[in-house]
Amino acid sequence: MAAPEDAVPEIPVPEISVLPVTGLPEVTAGTDLAALIAGAVPDLRDGDILAITSKIVSKAEGRVVTASRNEAIEAETVRVVARRGATTIAQTRHGLVLAAAGVDESNTAPGTVVLLPQDPDDSARRLRKALRQRTSRSVGVIVTDTMGRPWRAGQTDNAIGAAGILPVVDHRGETDTFGNLLEVTVAAVADEIAAAADLVKGKSRHVPVALVRGLAGLVTEPDGPGARALIRPADEDMFRFGSADVPLARRTIREFSAEPVDAAAIRRAVATALTAPAPHHSEPWRFVLLETAAARTRLLDAMRAAWTADLRGDGFTEEQITRRLRRGDLLRAAPLVIVPCLVTDAAHDYPDERRRQSEQAMFTVSMGAAVQNLLVALAVDGLGSAWISSTLFCQDVSARAMDLPDDWRPMGAIAVGRPAGPARPRPPRDPAAFILTR
Repeated sequence: MAAPEDAVPEIPVPEISVLPVTGLPEVTAGTDLAALIAGAVPDLRDGDILAITSKIVSKAEGRVVTASRNEAIEAETVRVVARRGATTIAQTRHGLVLAAAGVDESNTAPGTVVLLPQDPDDSARRLRKALRQRTSRSVGVIVTDTMGRPWRAGQTDNAIGAAGILPVVDHRGETDTFGNLLEVTVAAVADEIAAAADLVKGKSRHVPVALVRGLAGLVTEPDGPGARALIRPADEDMFRFGSADVPLARRTIREFSAEPVDAAAIRRAVATALTAPAPHHSEPWRFVLLETAAARTRLLDAMRAAWTADLRGDGFTEEQITRRLRRGDLLRAAPLVIVPCLVTDAAHDYPDERRRQSEQAMFTVSMGAAVQNLLVALAVDGLGSAWISSTLFCQDVSARAMDLPDDWRPMGAIAVGRPAGPARPRPPRDPAAFILTR
């Protein structure tokens, strides 16, 4: 009998077993892991996968150091992603983001800590080669480590090193059982195997190795790209910035691509700007978005004329004037210009000049806080920016060119766009040089 037209085709499901590898002794520097594992798994087969806890790999490679935990974390960290209390989430030189930069002080002598393997993928390759030499078997090797996960409680093991196994399986271009095209499905199978293996491994069980059988289709003859293929490139990472990165994300960008600016991103940035503190529970911030070339040209031409007149009045030569006017070229080249404006209608009308000036300073500081919020929000959304003080020097001319309400005072201008290249390195600054303690 023919199958019904809407019948779902049967897809063979592999039978998988995950077995603990028991009886392994304490591992120390120089231990031959391949010999230990081969002896503990006498029936090793082609296509088997061994999931090995990174700690015993590190111990065998001599990655146990005498140091405090904090010292080791600092040495292993290339980027602090977030901190809360005693917990540090950090990126290591491997590109891994995990708690304490992978530094572990459990199951090691007091006063020592265990670091991650120097190169987990290379560790996996060497282990695989040694196992083949001892057993003549072609197996996959995964080096695992425990990680927490954003938005999810608890921890699970992930692959930080791999050899002889496909770390990811790309299903894009395939169809599901209903004929729908899969467009984003890329399975992190090495991580899935590592997590499954952890069900039979564990520190409390003293089982650092698991044997996974039934996934021979994922085992490859070449060593393959390793677990590094699981690390998402920074330019594809929508969650690149941790809480510690956010303030540092703002950089002055002076060259923009021709790519248009997403209007929704600008409005999100303005919404962030509106969270700035302000005096008297006021809302003194306004933002003019010069989205069209005509609007930008009208403002910049008016400012150029005002600057030229001022500079000539100050006795500058035409060459000096031309050189100074080049500062406006960045605003002309930007796909979008934002002009922050200050409104001080909530200011108190003090009778003396001293308090009036202090009151104005309070509002100006609030404007600065709003602009900084705006710049940081733009950077987190992948947009570059440069704050330029230009409109401050000709507020009346700028206000007329933009046809602003009478009480809006332009407070500079912000060039916005997609960066054409990486930002210049930020010069190192010692906070102590900027602090006075009493």
